[in-house]
Amino acid sequence: MSGIMDFVMVFLLIAVAVTLTAWIVRKGEEKRQEEFQDLVLNRQREEVQSIYQTMRGWRHDYHNHMQSIKACLSMNQVEEAISYLDHLEADLDSIDFSVRTGNVGLDAILSSKISIAMKHDISVNFKANVPEKLQVSDVHLCALVGNLLDNAVEACDSVDKEKRFIRIYIGIFRKQLYISVSNASSFTERKKTTELVSSKQGNHGLGLRRINRIVEEYHGYVNRNNEPGVFVTEIMLPL
Repeated sequence: MSGIMDFVMVFLLIAVAVTLTAWIVRKGEEKRQEEFQDLVLNRQREEVQSIYQTMRGWRHDYHNHMQSIKACLSMNQVEEAISYLDHLEADLDSIDFSVRTGNVGLDAILSSKISIAMKHDISVNFKANVPEKLQVSDVHLCALVGNLLDNAVEACDSVDKEKRFIRIYIGIFRKQLYISVSNASSFTERKKTTELVSSKQGNHGLGLRRINRIVEEYHGYVNRNNEPGVFVTEIMLPL
């Protein structure tokens, strides 16, 4: 009898050790994914901030540019004036930015993800306007929106091209930051939100759990809803 009990105890200890090891490995992988994502988002935000600084500098120098061009034209230096204009045009092309929300980090992630969605033949409609300063950090805001749109693009990829769409709305609603992303889905029937989160594996599942943790950190609210062919996520965060 004692031998059986010893065997059971050893078996239970092994089972606990295996479960604990798997949990530690999973948490470690999630942590590494989050750190890498934060690093990428921070770098992207810095790049866009540099673009904005260039834009401000260009506006500041506008009158100087005009004086230089006028001086060239007054001396019949047409080729020099054209060369100067070509240079300015190249500068403007390098700083053109398709999304302007009032938040540099959000501009970066939206521009990037919308561009990716369009390359996947996804119709995108968006409206976004937020204060420059928010309670949620720029990194966490970009992580939320980035994960939402990554998941939306992934969902659309499983749908016929003519049915693919993503709709984005970000703004202030009832004195809170409101984020809504809806997209085409291959779901043919409704599912509980707990099923949706638990059933997703890989990057999609990690993205959903990442969203949940960030929303919980800021004591916000997240709602997911799916109807046949459409999936919607709504997030409310305190300002």
